[in-house]
Amino acid sequence: MTQFAFVFPGQGSQSVGMGQALAAASPAAAAVFAEADEALGTAISRLAWEGPAESLDRTENAQPALLATSIAYLAALRERWAAGGADAELAFAAGHSMGQYSALVAAGVLPLAEAVRLVRERGRRMQASGEGRDGAMAAILGLDDARVPELIAEASAAGTFGIANRNAPGQVVVSGERRAIEAGAEIARRLGARKAIVLPVSVAAHSPLMADAAAGMRSVLAGVPFADPHPPLLANADARMLTTGDACRTELVEHLTTGVDWVAAVETMVAAGVTAFVEVGPGRVLTGLIKRIAPDAQSIALDDPTAADRLAVPFMPAPA
Repeated sequence: MTQFAFVFPGQGSQSVGMGQALAAASPAAAAVFAEADEALGTAISRLAWEGPAESLDRTENAQPALLATSIAYLAALRERWAAGGADAELAFAAGHSMGQYSALVAAGVLPLAEAVRLVRERGRRMQASGEGRDGAMAAILGLDDARVPELIAEASAAGTFGIANRNAPGQVVVSGERRAIEAGAEIARRLGARKAIVLPVSVAAHSPLMADAAAGMRSVLAGVPFADPHPPLLANADARMLTTGDACRTELVEHLTTGVDWVAAVETMVAAGVTAFVEVGPGRVLTGLIKRIAPDAQSIALDDPTAADRLAVPFMPAPA
């Protein structure tokens, strides 16, 4: 029997127009956007659908817009299942960075309204934590994984430097102080990387430079009720299983200053028997990464127009 996992993309998957056609076609998706707008007291749906891109790309806007869009995709899929008498028992839900909040909503840990408010606050605190600090990030492509420790050791001599995302074999994103990131890009090329690109961002996500944001979110999250997840989630940093609300709350603080090991997350799910991954949200970034990490697994992005028809096939009727 096919075992499914839902995976949720993080910041960087946003684009102007995301979810607009979905909301027009699905009452359930439209209701998600309406709920998010009401919770935030602003039309985040209009920003997602109409832009402008420079406003949508701001961290405090991109994160709630992505969360609302991802949950709208999930609502539309569930709406289709309900109409057709189909259902699926999920083995895991997992989010890439900010996508963890989407996964928490899907797993029943947080209600949508609370989650969009929290990710907006997360985005604001990340932006504020980066102000006055010359942070940067870089994508390192084609570097042998065995040489990554060498890269970290050499680049760290120039300042704060670490792995923000281990996205796929031979593909990492590094984060830290700009001087260390720029030095690291040169070192990576010398060590054999095919490309080392300093990214056009000012926030050093998933690095110690986000310590202020982590401390602030710890205080914010302490007063928020968290239910236990069903299905379980996986922690970003080390792919450990999260089965309680308290563990999920702790992980949301930890992942601001530690990296996202997406390779470990996918490998953990495959080892547990997952044979199909469904990317729930805009874009197909995670689908592409999963194909590189687990080429034998089925990967489906709901952003693919054929996805709904493909997903309707494998499911048995829901029990009465």
